[in-house]
Amino acid sequence: MDTPLSTIAVVGLGTMGTGIADVLARAGREVIGIDISESASARAVAALEASTARAVARERITEEERQDVLARFRTFSDLQAAAEADLVIEVVPESYETKQEVFRALDGIVRPDAILATGTNALSVTRLAADSAHPERVLGLHFFAPVQAMKLVEVVSSVLTAPQAVDAVTRLAQELGKETVAVGDRAGFVADGLLFGYLNQAAAMYEAKYASREDIDAAMRLGCGLPMGPLALLDLVGIDTARTVLEAMYAASHDRLHAPAPILKHLSEAGLTGRKSGRGFYTYDAPGSATVVRDALTPLETAATAEGREVRSVGVAGSGTMASGIAEVFAKAGYKTVLCARSQEKADIAKARIAKSLARSVDKGRMTGEARDETLARIVPAGSLDSFAEVDLAVEAVAEDLEIKRDLFARLDKICKPGAVLATTTSSLPVVACAKATSRPQDVIGMHFFNPAPAMKLVEIVRTVLTADDVHATVREVTAKIRKHPVDCGDRAGFIVNALLFPYLNNAIKMVQEHYASLDDIDAAMKLGGGYPMGPFELLDVVGLDVSLAIEKVLHREFRDPGLAPAPLLEHLVAAGCLGRKTGRGFREYARR
Repeated sequence: MDTPLSTIAVVGLGTMGTGIADVLARAGREVIGIDISESASARAVAALEASTARAVARERITEEERQDVLARFRTFSDLQAAAEADLVIEVVPESYETKQEVFRALDGIVRPDAILATGTNALSVTRLAADSAHPERVLGLHFFAPVQAMKLVEVVSSVLTAPQAVDAVTRLAQELGKETVAVGDRAGFVADGLLFGYLNQAAAMYEAKYASREDIDAAMRLGCGLPMGPLALLDLVGIDTARTVLEAMYAASHDRLHAPAPILKHLSEAGLTGRKSGRGFYTYDAPGSATVVRDALTPLETAATAEGREVRSVGVAGSGTMASGIAEVFAKAGYKTVLCARSQEKADIAKARIAKSLARSVDKGRMTGEARDETLARIVPAGSLDSFAEVDLAVEAVAEDLEIKRDLFARLDKICKPGAVLATTTSSLPVVACAKATSRPQDVIGMHFFNPAPAMKLVEIVRTVLTADDVHATVREVTAKIRKHPVDCGDRAGFIVNALLFPYLNNAIKMVQEHYASLDDIDAAMKLGGGYPMGPFELLDVVGLDVSLAIEKVLHREFRDPGLAPAPLLEHLVAAGCLGRKTGRGFREYARR
């Protein structure tokens, strides 16, 4: 195990195996590719030829270097070819039986000092190791697709794994230019342990017809900055693979959030496994293609909707960052905007905040000085809700407290003219409770903007069972006019984004609480392995631990699922006043400003 890992066998030349072979050959290793399918081997060779040709065209390598890389990759159909390998990486389908068959055969083929690594992303490394003649040399080496681009490798050791084996593969991964995270043997490890629970909830949300597949995916891309929506990602991963991973996770955790959504079983058993079959949650123009084509579920762009009400003026109630950001958005779009705070002084301060924001836009060349002046002229600061008497749309953006919001809506009911649309920006409270505080619940709807409102493109439009069709149509039209992307959802806790995001954050806290992985490793895993713009603990500290706890409590109260109960560590930090960046300490400590 102390010898350099210069000759490496890759067993299984599917997409993942081919990617691993590619990075190994480019890093100067002799690579033995093994697959019982000659066509799979041929595709792997063709993929390496194509990727290295692109590298030459982009002047990243020379033609001579390309030929050296190609010469280092040889393919075989028999496991005996692994006899001289220093390391064997198994990347066959996610099945204990299939993997155990490979490991048993390798025991009689490879040298005693060779290391055996499984590429599983869900199955127990310990179980595979225990069935091997030399369990001390078996570990997990979990790469992420596409291997060439994704920087993360999870190095998974069991209680049987020799430390020398862990050290050797960790050095190899780092020499490949990868970031390594060392983890214990637990279903899903770090990245997939967090990712697949979230994907499963998204599938269940779609199956319940709460929101369309397009709206669920758009919400998570635009509301969280994720590279792909969850349903598109399930199609890429493979719905059958996702189901296998979740089954393994559920067997270990018995957490209902890991129990595969029935739709995953139905799709996989029908052969609708995602991109590789040409159809999954979406339909593709060919098996293996990434190009989505219209199908029976694709919404028509010209679908008939109710005619909306005319909106020429908007009132925004509140003086905080969210309220001023929303007022800026409406004013930029040409709407006369009344910005109402609890006092004229607070309203003036909020308008001054908008002026600073617009000045930054001018400095960065995003708008002209003339446009800035016109935008500011449309904003009328006011210290009394009586200023909303003639607005066509009133948007509430006050504290996330139901009694405060209900009181405000009762006052808006008396002040606003008949036919005015009344909207709440709540992120977690029931919109219908605000509506019932008025005598016109049909005019009330949710417009959940994301922070910072001027930059974030998403608005969740939340209609209650009482919301009129023309009110819904009005808000969709207005959302398009302010250059935001509307997604429709029903009036239940968390709507789309928070209902999917916060259980994922809660599960990350549980990983730390259980001493499975560190804050830094979990954040690195999700950024490098999942392409997330921020790790979960970075995000929690930005959002605020008190805000996060409040949303977790709302979700738990609404859905009554034990898996949604707030992690005790989160409750303890909030009780201690460690609320994140705003207090200088949350999961991490921050320099005081």
